[in-house]
Amino acid sequence: MIQEDGAKRESAVRAVKQRWALMLSYDGGRFFGWQKQADGVVTVQAALEAALSAIACEPVTVIAAGRTDTGVHATAQVVHFDTTASRGAQAWIRGVNAHLPPGVAVWQALPVDKHFHARFDAFGRRYRYVLQSSPVRSPLLLGRVGWTHTPLAPEPMQEAAALLLGEHDFSSFRAAGCQAKSPVKTMYEVSLTGTPQLMALDIRGNAFLHHMVRNIMGALVYVGNGRIGVSDFADLLAARSRLLAPPTFMPDGLYLTGVDYPPEWQVPTPPPPDWLWSAEA
Repeated sequence: MIQEDGAKRESAVRAVKQRWALMLSYDGGRFFGWQKQADGVVTVQAALEAALSAIACEPVTVIAAGRTDTGVHATAQVVHFDTTASRGAQAWIRGVNAHLPPGVAVWQALPVDKHFHARFDAFGRRYRYVLQSSPVRSPLLLGRVGWTHTPLAPEPMQEAAALLLGEHDFSSFRAAGCQAKSPVKTMYEVSLTGTPQLMALDIRGNAFLHHMVRNIMGALVYVGNGRIGVSDFADLLAARSRLLAPPTFMPDGLYLTGVDYPPEWQVPTPPPPDWLWSAEA
């Protein structure tokens, strides 16, 4: 009986779950989006869960701060998962990376409180869209930046982008299949920097609608090439109708660059990496 009770206690200790948060980067062009799908479709979530499960020696499910579409990249996606496996941070970084396919890597692992939630505790998300304007698209930047062959004027684009600050109904920049409960979101920071040939749109908000940043970029390109004016952009935002908006822009130049959490969770928000065309002209 004593041995049996001891075995039960030991089993209970082993069964205690630890919650971990990971930061990872990935090349969205190598995957069919973030979310796991049926029939073995290659997604970031499926690849990450398989690698984590191999290191944990048990099934692992991850929750991400936000889903990204096919072709959309991330420099600092945040996920959390629970496991009974006793592993150190390097096992969740180097060990997991050894099991991941090219195009995705974990670069930080943090033990976190059991109540931390990568999605629901986030109060801000940061994106950068990198855009090239040139008569011929550079093959060296293929899949890494958005591209337009038309010349762009940054000044009216910057003026239009500033109109996005604050709380708005972003229905004009919402994809038809968006499942968000409300189109009303708050943008804390919006800036467009760089040159007419290479520029970066940085945008930070409490949340984003499906295709929202790509739709905003599509409208800003129309402003930059003179097809619509700044006042037309303002009218488009106020109209709250996707039917009046320019087409959705390509995913290639879009990066999830950070997720903001309250300080009590001790999950930092890194700056965008230096290599990502900071475009501070």
